[in-house]
Amino acid sequence: MLPFRLYAAVLFVLSISLLFPPFCIGIRSFPTRAIDAGDAFELASAAWARFSEAPDYRNGADCAVSMNKEMVSSCDPSLVHIAMTLDSEYLRGSVAAVHSVLKHASCPENVFFHFIAAEFDPASPRVLTQLVRSTFPSLNFKVYIFREDTVINLISSSIRQALENPLNYARNYLGDILGRCVDRVIYLDSDVLVVDDIHKLWNISLSGSRVIGAPEYCHANFTKYFTDGFWSDPVLSRVFSSRRPCYFNTGVMVMDLVRWRQGNYRKRIENWMELQRKRRIYDLGSLPPFLLVFAGNVEAIDHRWNQHGLGGDNVRGSCRSLHPGPVSLLHWSGKGKPWVRLESKNPCPLDHLWEPYDLYKPLRHHNAEKFQALSPISASTLIGFSSYLS
Repeated sequence: MLPFRLYAAVLFVLSISLLFPPFCIGIRSFPTRAIDAGDAFELASAAWARFSEAPDYRNGADCAVSMNKEMVSSCDPSLVHIAMTLDSEYLRGSVAAVHSVLKHASCPENVFFHFIAAEFDPASPRVLTQLVRSTFPSLNFKVYIFREDTVINLISSSIRQALENPLNYARNYLGDILGRCVDRVIYLDSDVLVVDDIHKLWNISLSGSRVIGAPEYCHANFTKYFTDGFWSDPVLSRVFSSRRPCYFNTGVMVMDLVRWRQGNYRKRIENWMELQRKRRIYDLGSLPPFLLVFAGNVEAIDHRWNQHGLGGDNVRGSCRSLHPGPVSLLHWSGKGKPWVRLESKNPCPLDHLWEPYDLYKPLRHHNAEKFQALSPISASTLIGFSSYLS
């Protein structure tokens, strides 16, 4: 008899083979259907699925009007596009991040979220989709499935196991996952709070031929992000000879997807990951390949848009304080997450700034019958990301 985990994996592969025929390339829609009793039970009983409905945030009088109020298309030019990953482990953070964006946006109805879900997450993409819909009934969003086999063979070991999660690399593939009509996107990690109008970040210009914009930190010791073997190799280290590289955090980026696709930057990043598999040139996860490709050629965005490191030291997990200056985005990058520390009754002082955006509620407020009565999942909401590689 097969072990339970192996049996579940076999069933999953068989179901995927039915949804995605062999040699299928591109994006495919799931059939439209209401959430079934099994999904409703999973959603109602799961510890990560207990959220209150967010307030209904509406546009002001000065906001651009959508071309079609009944069915908002991701191709609508009036939209602000935000991409985030969505998984059961960080779901509480993702929900709080979305809530913060909507609360402070001048035109919340003009914000469109693109959620990238893990292929083998304990929560099915259908359940995650229904949960987002029940928490944010008027939200414009799509959920995509990220196929882990796209990147799994490129991932090398890191200093922290969490950094090896294939979903961390989904940002490398946004140019392929999102529709061609989406020519710009803001990528946000799941452990952020936006406490300013997201439209301000959206409207930042990427000058010249720059592909991404992010806050830079040129005072940081850039050499520590790569091994001694990298810096001692004259061919490898020469990649930075014509630019002044600075550290930037990939958890908050404005990305020009037109230039990204034209320059095939996904492949450039993969090339460095392939080299890393052959000879170790860095110890962190998904960050160093981005630094190798972009550091020194990034549109420098004001630091207020990424007050990072609030999760604490990766080794000691110690609390951090804010950097001097104004704050538009708080980022709990690092080992500690505010929802974990609050739940364990051992929060850092800044975790209390995150708490008002938390929509997580005790299980007693929910039951399976509530979820069975929810509206059907639209085929335009949940789409599967089939491999684009031939």
